[in-house]
Amino acid sequence: MQVIVGITGASGSIIGLRLLEILKEKNVTTHVIVSEVGKKILEMETGRGIDYVKRLASYYYNNSDLFAPLSSGSFCTEGMVIAPCTMKTLAAIVHGYSDSLITRAADVCLKQDKKLILVPRESPLNSIHLKNLASARDSGAIIIPPLLSFYHKPKSIDDLIDFVVGKILDSLGVEHKLYERWEQK
Repeated sequence: MQVIVGITGASGSIIGLRLLEILKEKNVTTHVIVSEVGKKILEMETGRGIDYVKRLASYYYNNSDLFAPLSSGSFCTEGMVIAPCTMKTLAAIVHGYSDSLITRAADVCLKQDKKLILVPRESPLNSIHLKNLASARDSGAIIIPPLLSFYHKPKSIDDLIDFVVGKILDSLGVEHKLYERWEQK
């Protein structure tokens, strides 16, 4: 399995980082791209730098490298996750503005009918954000906002992060035990 992971400059970079940790444990091949602002937010929020991300990645690409294999529809992947996804990145994807490797790879996933999972991190959402999210969904993207959930009885922030990462893994078809699933009693 090959998955593209993009980390953009929204708060919540820990979600992308945790996703990479789990995918590495599961021996999933990852192709990772981090935006310039994403690198700064990652360092600020997690204390982890880009070197840590590169160690987790099977392959790492510069976001300005539009000649990378990920830019082509002939690149074989099961899909892409952008976690977190800024509203700027969302807008670029929705409007076909592929000016970076992250947005181009997302565009390729949509045109090739591959999974594109967006983890939007913004609050509150204005009507432009909502329209863009609806448009992304209409174009085939899967939207997984990092919303709080409590039926699995989280005891820590890590439990809340693992819940969101678990939802991403579910959409990718990767088995996990990051949270206890809902059981009707």
